[in-house]
Amino acid sequence: MQPDPLAQLTEIRAIMERSSRFLSLSGLSGVGAGVVALLGTAAGHFYLQGHYPSEYGASGYQHLLASTAAERQAALPFLLLLAAAMVAAALLVAWFFTRRRQQQQGPGQPLWNTLTRRLLVALALPLAVGGLFCLRLYLGGDAGLVVPGLLVFYGLALLNASKYTFDEIRWLGLTQLGLGLVAMLLPGWGVAFFALGFGLGHIGYGLRMYQRYERPGPAGAPAASVLGR
Repeated sequence: MQPDPLAQLTEIRAIMERSSRFLSLSGLSGVGAGVVALLGTAAGHFYLQGHYPSEYGASGYQHLLASTAAERQAALPFLLLLAAAMVAAALLVAWFFTRRRQQQQGPGQPLWNTLTRRLLVALALPLAVGGLFCLRLYLGGDAGLVVPGLLVFYGLALLNASKYTFDEIRWLGLTQLGLGLVAMLLPGWGVAFFALGFGLGHIGYGLRMYQRYERPGPAGAPAASVLGR
């Protein structure tokens, strides 16, 4: 029997895909990160609500936008601690579900390899620059631009990292960019946009990833192969 050229090309493409992209990323990591973001948003909201006087209504975030430099600096340690806790929790969730998915896929490349390092560097550089930029905005009195800035830089980080993993990351990045640009026009709604982008955006992306690549089919096979993108 003559070998099937189409089958050979498909196999070659699969090999190249596995060698050039990090394909063990789990959709449940996105869901977990979204839940962490929603819990962090709620914690920040209730902290600001209790930290500032009530003349600005139920949302202390509104007072934060009009607060003095001393008031913003007083709230900064808690906000930085909250941000660090959210990032640490999201990374832990991502590591757990990604490691579990890789084990389910069978023996292959180790979780920490050249592709993983490239992916993390592509994410870390825009995030580090964006974090410092947003901190300067906050200390300089432009607190209303912090959430839009976080969304924009996070979107850029996802776009930068999308070439090393699933294409859905690119669409999530574009979504974050769009939300960040809209949030610039509505600075008073920063808490809502934060929850929408980092919370619901991640949950929606994660569910789509899980449905497409990880959910077992009727016979226990994956719902879709990587080549089906």
